[in-house]
Amino acid sequence: MKQKIVMKVYMSCQKCRNKALKVASSANGVSFVGIEGEDKQKVVVIGDGVDPVKLTICLRKKVGQTDILSVAAA
Repeated sequence: MKQKIVMKVYMSCQKCRNKALKVASSANGVSFVGIEGEDKQKVVVIGDGVDPVKLTICLRKKVGQTDILSVAAA
């Protein structure tokens, strides 16, 4: 089942955004990764069988503070 995960990642620069995209795209089952929102703080991940908790932990370790905003079927 495809799911859409929206996370708020506190990123201050373009280098941080690129790193967050790279980390999110390296997770198993990810088919789309993007950044949205007015302040470019939301990372959207769409994929099949993606574990949102593991992805959040990985983003916290490599980028910074990360919060899960929503997990829904895509």
